[in-house]
Amino acid sequence: MIDIILENSPYIRIHDGRATMPTGLLVEKWLVYYYPIFDSEEDIPQIYGNANIAFRDKFLDVIRYYKDKGGLSVFYNDLKYKGMPQGIRDDFSALANKMADTILKMPIKYIGRSISDDYYSIFTYERIRLRNISQERNLHWLIHQYGSFSIPADYFDAFRLLGSFMNGKDSIFHKWAEFSVNASKEPLAIERVIGKVLISPITDRDVQQSKKIYREVLNLQKQVYCVWTGAEITRYDIDHMIPFSAWKNNDLWNLLPARPNVNRVKRNKIPDADTIEKQKDIILHYWELIDKQQPGRFRNEMQISLLGEHPLTNWHQPAIERLKQNCDYLINTRGFEAWHI
Repeated sequence: MIDIILENSPYIRIHDGRATMPTGLLVEKWLVYYYPIFDSEEDIPQIYGNANIAFRDKFLDVIRYYKDKGGLSVFYNDLKYKGMPQGIRDDFSALANKMADTILKMPIKYIGRSISDDYYSIFTYERIRLRNISQERNLHWLIHQYGSFSIPADYFDAFRLLGSFMNGKDSIFHKWAEFSVNASKEPLAIERVIGKVLISPITDRDVQQSKKIYREVLNLQKQVYCVWTGAEITRYDIDHMIPFSAWKNNDLWNLLPARPNVNRVKRNKIPDADTIEKQKDIILHYWELIDKQQPGRFRNEMQISLLGEHPLTNWHQPAIERLKQNCDYLINTRGFEAWHI
C-alpha cells in the first residue's frame, strides 16, 4: 500500500476523510514481491508450521511457465504491456482471484485489531467492481477487476510523508525478512531474504529495449530537438524525465530525447512544474509521435501512470497536469532535488 501511495497513483481518490484505491494495485504488488520468494532455490517460508500460503501452488504454476522464458522480468512485462499469453491466462486468472481473496480476508480484515475489536477497522472494502474495459489479463484488468479499498486520510498522509523511510533495523522489509528466517527450519540469512524481496521486475535490459523503441520512432523524423532546450540536435541521450532512481518507471511517455550535456546536468533531479509548463509543447510533440507509432503500449502506460479513470480522449492537458503533480510531489514531499531551466 505504501508503494502505491509513494508512486502517487492517479487511481487514488480522497473523499469524505478517506483515501480510496483499487484493490488490484495491491494484487500487482503482491505478485511482484512474492514471485522471487517462491522462485528462490532456497525455501523462504511465509507462514509458521507446515501450512501453505493459500495462493502458493497457483503461483508456482505461473512461475514454472516463465522459468525458461525470462522469469520475473518477462512475466512483469507481459502483465504491464502485452497481457498474459493464452497458455497461462487461466492459471493467472486463478492466481489473481485467489490472491485478491486472500488480501481481503486476511490483512485487510485483521489489521487494526490491536486498537479495535472490529474487523475491517482501518481498511474498508468496496465490492463494486470498476468498469472493466480490458479483456486482456493485464495490469489494466487487475485494476478494474477487484473493486477498491480505503484507509483514513490521516493514515494516508502519514504513509505519504513517512513511507519512504523503509530501511534500517525496524523497517518493514527487515521485519518481513526476520519473520521468514524465524519461520524457517533451515539456516537462512536475513540479507538473502531482503535481497529477494527487493528484486526489481524491470532490468537494465528492459530499460534499453524501451530506449531502442524510442530511438526507432525518432529515426523516422528528419529533425530531433532537445526536450529541455528546444535546440535541434544530431546526438542525443534518451532521458528519463522522472529519473529511474526516483521512480522505477520505464514507460515510453517518461522517455524523451535530450542533449547529452544537458542530460548530464539534470541527472537525478526532478523537473519542476514551471519547467514542464515551459517545455509543454515539445513534450506533447514527442508524446504524439510515440502515440502514433506505439499506440497500444503508450496509451496503456499513460492510463495507468498518469490518467487513472480520466478518459483517453483529450488526454494531452490532463496528462501534463498530472505530470506536474507527480513532480511536485517528488520534490516537495519526497525531498528530491528540483531542476529548473
